[in-house]
Amino acid sequence: MNMVHTEYHDEVALIKLNRGTTNALNLQLINELSESLHKVNQDPKVRGLVLTSSNEKFFCIGYDVKELFNLSKDDFAVFYRAFNQFCLNLYTVPKPTVAAVTGHAIAGGCALTLCCDYRYIAEGRKLMGFNVVKLGIPVPYLVNCILQHTVGARTTRDISDSGEFYLPEQLLSMGMVDCVLPVEEVIPKALEKAQSLGALPQKAYAIIKRNRVEQVEQQILEHLAEKEQSFIECWSSDEARKLIKDAMEKF
Repeated sequence: MNMVHTEYHDEVALIKLNRGTTNALNLQLINELSESLHKVNQDPKVRGLVLTSSNEKFFCIGYDVKELFNLSKDDFAVFYRAFNQFCLNLYTVPKPTVAAVTGHAIAGGCALTLCCDYRYIAEGRKLMGFNVVKLGIPVPYLVNCILQHTVGARTTRDISDSGEFYLPEQLLSMGMVDCVLPVEEVIPKALEKAQSLGALPQKAYAIIKRNRVEQVEQQILEHLAEKEQSFIECWSSDEARKLIKDAMEKF
């Protein structure tokens, strides 16, 4: 069963995460997302992209901790580097991207939304944030760089240090999302936004976006290998494994 479904609405690709209720991230899902993004980027008929979920409970719960916990250190490293590469590719793709967040976007799921140009979220109790510090692991370096560029250093500090989740209106005031909408309007409005941006002259838009993201991309790439290794070491530490195991036993 495919974990990613792609639909086409005029000149916009609607990519849907479709791995159960939670869309927990494993290597197969990342690989399918990477393949879908590559196809969209290479297709001249596609002028924009909306990333969403096939259900309204979860956009994405983040890493599939139960699966990843049992991997060897080397196999986890393969997953983690693939995740970072997909995030960077999504962040820098030269077409407009909108995250249509109809459900919770937790940790790695929140990271996926930040890699899009715009974030539209459903009103109500739809949570976003990074709880990873409570599991003994840091917010990934790539995500920290993008988050700082999006909301500023002070808000990034508060989000990363607290490990808390935030409601839509809080996210809007923090600059984490661009719009709060009734759930039934999130995907249509996201498609409308992508179509509007996609109608702009493509070369000019691509240059504008490149000017916006390239400094962050360079900052990420300069230290990424070193920071990936430090994350992998932290994930593999006795402290983190105990905290992750305790968390898994609660759910």
